[in-house]
Parts: sequence; C-alpha cells; structure tokens
Amino acid sequence: MTRIRFDGGVHISAKADYAVRAAIQLASSSEFPVTSESIATAQQIPAKFLEAILSQLRQSGLVKSRRGAHGGYWLSRPAAEISVADVIRAVEGPMALVRGERPEQVEYHGSAEPLMEVWIAVRAALRGVLSNVSLADIATGKVPRHIKKLTNNPEAWVAPWFD
Repeated sequence: MTRIRFDGGVHISAKADYAVRAAIQLASSSEFPVTSESIATAQQIPAKFLEAILSQLRQSGLVKSRRGAHGGYWLSRPAAEISVADVIRAVEGPMALVRGERPEQVEYHGSAEPLMEVWIAVRAALRGVLSNVSLADIATGKVPRHIKKLTNNPEAWVAPWFD
C-alpha cells in the first residue's frame, strides 16, 4: 500500500513495486504471451509472489492469461492506456489512506480541521504523478516531461531527514 510513514517518506510496498515491474515487463516484451517464469527472471521477482500478483492483475482486468504449453500473460489493453496508478490500485487498493480510511472520510476537530485538505492534496500529488505515467512511457524510456522536471530538482534525490 502507498502510505505516509513517520520518517516522512512515502512507502511503496514490495507488492506494488513488483506489480508495476511485471506490468512494464509485459509492456516491453516482444514475446506473446509472456510466461511468469520469464517475468520473474527478468525482474528478479520471487516466482510464488509474482503468481499471486499476476492473478490480482488478471482479476482487475489489466492482464489476460492463457494456460498450457503456449500459455502466459499479456496486457489486456495497450500499455499507453494503463497508468502506474492503475497497476498499484489493482494490487493495493486506494492510492493514499489515513489510518486506513480515505482522506475525505477522516474527521478532524478544532485547529486540526484543515489537515484533511493536506491529506487530500498529498493524494492529489500522488495521482498527479502515478496517473500520468503509462506503462508504455516507462517501457520505452520516455518518461513524460512534467515527471522529468520533478526529477531534475536536485532536492528530489536527497532525503532531507538524513542530511
């Protein structure tokens, strides 16, 4: 799950990371269909964990599969139409939660009331990045300009709590 941690960072789970990497592998593969073994090998993902992730991606409708000797997995629609956020939501659910709830459902009182707006802005910022990068963008190495602009800021590469 994507969540805010006390150390000030955003935590991307291994499951979400593996799911996005597997989907990118499907987007960039010239094979059709792609075996889970080849994805696991190419992306160094534990095979059993990958099987569960691919099952979730299939259940969410992002991936299709076929069994048998010539079986494997493929994206259900063009990679340009699938965002990183789509993949994360398929395996983790909502993009940002506060105490296990959607930010707009958390109640604050008194001087903390405006905090809800901060959490909603955090979710909007995550969406602004993850919803606007497709699997095709990453698979082709053509990350959108507005994302590149964010990474061009030297402060983006430094964890300030370790300075």
